[in-house]
Amino acid sequence: MIETDIIIIGAGPAGLFTVFEAGLLKLRCHLIDYLPQPGGQLSEIYPKKPIYDIPGFPEVLAGELVDNLMEQIQPFKPGFTLGERADIIEKNEDGSFTVITSRGTRHKAPVIAIAGGLGCFEPRKPPIDNIAEFEDKGVEYIIKDPEIYADKTVLIAGGGDSALDWTIYLADIAEKVIMVHRRNDFRGAPDSVDKVKYLAQQGVVELITESQVTGLGGNGRLRTVNIEHDKLGTLTRDVDHFIPLFGLTPKLGPIANWGLNIDKQAIEVNTFDYSTNVPGIFAIGDINTYDGKLKLILCGFHEATLMVQSAFKIIHPDQKLSFKYTTVTGIEARL
Repeated sequence: MIETDIIIIGAGPAGLFTVFEAGLLKLRCHLIDYLPQPGGQLSEIYPKKPIYDIPGFPEVLAGELVDNLMEQIQPFKPGFTLGERADIIEKNEDGSFTVITSRGTRHKAPVIAIAGGLGCFEPRKPPIDNIAEFEDKGVEYIIKDPEIYADKTVLIAGGGDSALDWTIYLADIAEKVIMVHRRNDFRGAPDSVDKVKYLAQQGVVELITESQVTGLGGNGRLRTVNIEHDKLGTLTRDVDHFIPLFGLTPKLGPIANWGLNIDKQAIEVNTFDYSTNVPGIFAIGDINTYDGKLKLILCGFHEATLMVQSAFKIIHPDQKLSFKYTTVTGIEARL
């Protein structure tokens, strides 16, 4: 059982900034996210996309913003449960909550902050009839530990930043990397495209374009893949791992079963402190809805700031909360 003051479901920018604001009030936080790294959409979908509406930054790349947020919260030492989905919320006799993940990890806290962005991101799976048979047996949709691919043959399918970046990264780890893409053109950063093409020219990566994976084979574990090439017909490759990286689809997921008031796939909140209809559970960022709602990172930061004020009163009902500016107290004084 992991015990903390605030369980934050979602490690995107709003969830990460909640750690900072909570830390100023000496509240401990633990974050749960289905993705294997913090940052939410910023890390997984568009890490190299420029963002222009973060105060103090005329322009900042999404990935750099995540790095900055992680550096900002480092003094408060948050905990992370990554690569696991928050599935169940139970109310305990003492008024606290227990959150159980898809892998059975249990977390306990008096306050829950749902900062799940657009919901639980689920991988877009290619239309291969028997793909479910090989999930976790050679087929992975999210790379959690790159070292498991050491000295293995890995086939990556996709043409975006994630597919390109992981192809480049795993080229130094795996025995062989094969990249399959439906077109000759790629959607990712030009610099990454150039690197993959260079690795292909050097024979480090086998790049197969105008193709898609159509079949998987193996007895209990993935052993082969069939690739349908637009001109050459069916190709077969022996592989240890198949990683389709076609992006993520946002779904409300288990959140819909937690007894919260939902309107059009978003959680209704009170704008006084972004509390839900369940006392002790708050919702901030893109996951919530209210009159005048704007789905901006900036708004998520504002909502997190107000939310932790009410969270403090739940966690420490007998203590008086005294608001002080960080320009006066600094950060170290709050630790």
